Amino acid sequence: MAATDLASVEQRIRALLDRYRPELVDGTIYGVPSLVWPGATGHDYFAALKRSRTKVGLYLILADRYPEDLAVASPALQARRTGRATFSFSSLDDELAEELGALLDRLLDRYRAEHR
Repeated sequence: MAATDLASVEQRIRALLDRYRPELVDGTIYGVPSLVWPGATGHDYFAALKRSRTKVGLYLILADRYPEDLAVASPALQARRTGRATFSFSSLDDELAEELGALLDRLLDRYRAEHR
């Protein structure tokens, strides 16, 4: 089932991110809600999520630090990367959501290793 309205897209991405609680805690980066390692500051966030008028932006600075984890993703997921750390979603079907979840899992392993 595809999420096509932005509220549903945001809800699906938030559900993927919520799997990492309570290990990660709420934070902000430039006023945007994020998930961070307890005690992390500044740009040391795991993921941030912001809905605009036309898309839901998922900010994953770790994807820039670990390009090999993104390289194994499908062309469809890679095409959602619209900036150094930004992935943009105006819809999110089951297949893409599953793949996004797998990318987040790989990046969490990296993030966790940086903090242990």
